[in-house]
Parts: sequence; structure tokens; C-alpha cells
Amino acid sequence: MAAFSVTLPSGEIWTPKFVSSLNQETCIGCARCVKVCANDVLQLAGVTEDGDIVVVDPDNEDDDEEYERKVMTISRQVNCVGCQACSKVCPKKCYTHAPVEV
Repeated sequence: MAAFSVTLPSGEIWTPKFVSSLNQETCIGCARCVKVCANDVLQLAGVTEDGDIVVVDPDNEDDDEEYERKVMTISRQVNCVGCQACSKVCPKKCYTHAPVEV
């Protein structure tokens, strides 16, 4: 199997790296990544006292009492286009990207 790649107009071959994982242990839930992702790949979530993940409604500040801290989740990985913008803005370097085998 070979990695998915694209031939650019210059003739150069580019192998995009798509989001493959996110380290929620180091994530601080700052949401910088979700703001730069134009493809609806990520979703902010809360971690409860028991370690369960719950969806966070960004418009409802009353939800803050339901969880201990916020973390990012990869909710729609198939939407990733390989731009790596999320990784570039992450202050904690939580993201891992990898080529896709075809």
C-alpha cells in the first residue's frame, strides 16, 4: 500500500498528513484548534469527575458545573483535509498527524 499523495501544479508531490490522534491528557481545552479548523473535525467536550466525556454547549455557561475540565475531541476525522492548522496553533502540541494509506 502507498500513502495518498497529490501532484501540485509545480510538479512537486505532496503527501498530506491527516489528524490521527489527540492527547487529551495534555489538552487544556483552550479551543484554539477548533477555531482554525474550517472543516468541522473537532468538538470541545468536558471531562466529568468520573472521567466521562460530555458534549459542551459553547453558548451555555451553566454547563461548566457538569465537568471538571474541557478537552478537545476529534469528532469527524473523515472531514480532515490535512492542513494541520490545529497542530500549528496548539500550545501543548497535543496532535498527531499521519499520511493515509490507499
